[in-house]
Amino acid sequence: MLVVMQSHSTPEQIDRVLAAIRQMGLTPHPMPGATRTAIGITGNTAAIDPRTLEVLPGVLELIRVTKPYKLASREMHADDTVIRLPQGTFGQRHFTIIAGPCSVEDESMIVRTAEWLMARGVRFLRAGAFKPRTSPYAFQGLGLDGLEILRRARERTGIGIVTELMDTESASAVEEVADVIQIGARNMQNFSLLRRAARAPRPILLKRGMAATLEEWLMSAEYLLSGGNRDVILCERGVRTFSDHSRNTLDLSVIPPAKALSHLPILVDPSHGTGRRDYVGPMALAALAAGADGLLIEVHPDPDHALSDGAQSLDFDRFERLLAQLESLAGPLRRVVPSPAGNLPSLTSPESGRCTDRH
Repeated sequence: MLVVMQSHSTPEQIDRVLAAIRQMGLTPHPMPGATRTAIGITGNTAAIDPRTLEVLPGVLELIRVTKPYKLASREMHADDTVIRLPQGTFGQRHFTIIAGPCSVEDESMIVRTAEWLMARGVRFLRAGAFKPRTSPYAFQGLGLDGLEILRRARERTGIGIVTELMDTESASAVEEVADVIQIGARNMQNFSLLRRAARAPRPILLKRGMAATLEEWLMSAEYLLSGGNRDVILCERGVRTFSDHSRNTLDLSVIPPAKALSHLPILVDPSHGTGRRDYVGPMALAALAAGADGLLIEVHPDPDHALSDGAQSLDFDRFERLLAQLESLAGPLRRVVPSPAGNLPSLTSPESGRCTDRH
């Protein structure tokens, strides 16, 4: 159920509606808008009697929400969510790129990559301090030492850090370093981890599970939204199919229905989606054309000697050529891609800081 308040409703009237919802044993989710406030309601297992709320001062109308992912649905939140950080914006015609190596290997490589990216307008660095690997004998990341390397790279360059949270035990340590916290495909339905991540004061990048439907993906986003974190970014990274020509099948066809059903921004990971660096560029361009809000892409100064996922990582020269191609394609599509001149918000503006704005 969605309660739509009148445009001239007062804070006192809104508070009275919130209190009435709580008295019903339900959870209200106020969503201030440009002209009026809407209040989503979750927690009901049966139909809500609309008369209880319709008669309250300031209430314009009640709208029944039919989707099971209520807070992630456009039925409850019609406008696109826009997430603004000091380093860049997710949504609102911005095509934001997060790039970097699969894992933190050593400080010199991370700082070198961060400086190179910042010089080209890419202001978010992805790198895993903790790495989920199929084999227990593969490189598992540097753990807390890796987080410390990422922290120093941000202090030195100003780049935003995107890194994965794998378990509840390391949540506080990851929150201290990350500007955006990633939940990996293997953990998309790790509900205890989602509940913990929902309490994090950082945006959450939620990757699609390897065999997840769109509804299951949005229901996982619902865990984060209902837990209090409204700054959720979806990420398509390929699903498991019978195809054997690539590591996964990058499902770009999910972008239009995801955009139609949900207000959340969506990125695409062509590196994991294909598993081969030769395929990454074409699929990155296709993601822009399909309407994605950005890319999560693996870039390494020496991919052939990377400790993990080198086969799907671009070197600096390939990535620079891809940036030029993306910029050429973005113009006709009226999208904004990173550039050295860039559109970085002023750090003295209301958009600065870790807090985000949602529209």
